[in-house]
Amino acid sequence: VRPGVALKVPQHIEDVAYFTPLPRHYPPAEFEERFLLIDLSEQFLGAYEFGALRFSMPVASGEPGNKTPTGEFRLTMAHRDHKSTLYTIEDRDLPYPMTYALLFHVNKQGIAYWIHGRDLPGYPVSHGCIGLYDEVMQKQYYGTPNQPELQDAKRLYEWAVGSQEAVGVRRPLKDGPPGHIIGAAPTPE
Repeated sequence: VRPGVALKVPQHIEDVAYFTPLPRHYPPAEFEERFLLIDLSEQFLGAYEFGALRFSMPVASGEPGNKTPTGEFRLTMAHRDHKSTLYTIEDRDLPYPMTYALLFHVNKQGIAYWIHGRDLPGYPVSHGCIGLYDEVMQKQYYGTPNQPELQDAKRLYEWAVGSQEAVGVRRPLKDGPPGHIIGAAPTPE
């Protein structure tokens, strides 16, 4: 929560336990074993199997000036322990960790865009990648939270490529899941 931002709290938390702003059924995914829908307007990602939503999770997309590419994509590379070659951890000379990374786009300049683990502040903050919760990584690099629970990046990674991949191995995905990125990220007022 930031100054000037309201927070709605439900009267009964169980009423929103399985909340998602994404459709439970997505017709363009009906013939796909696995399919990703990322809605930048909602800052949410949905994992679909034959058009049915299996799970969804919040994301952090590109900040103003570093927009996340929109349109159709296919996951083409997976790297469980990826690190940025462009950015470092703020105030430290360490490459930024991009755990459970899934490559979805490379632009004409050769800049790669990944779906990967990071902290999620609740608004667009990345350089164009799609960030997912990885509290284990946050604990390792930042010392918090004390008891990591949220593992959205790992969950998506294992759904997309399986859980048997060796640590540190970067591998191409021959038939990675396709997807759509729609909408526009909210901008600060």
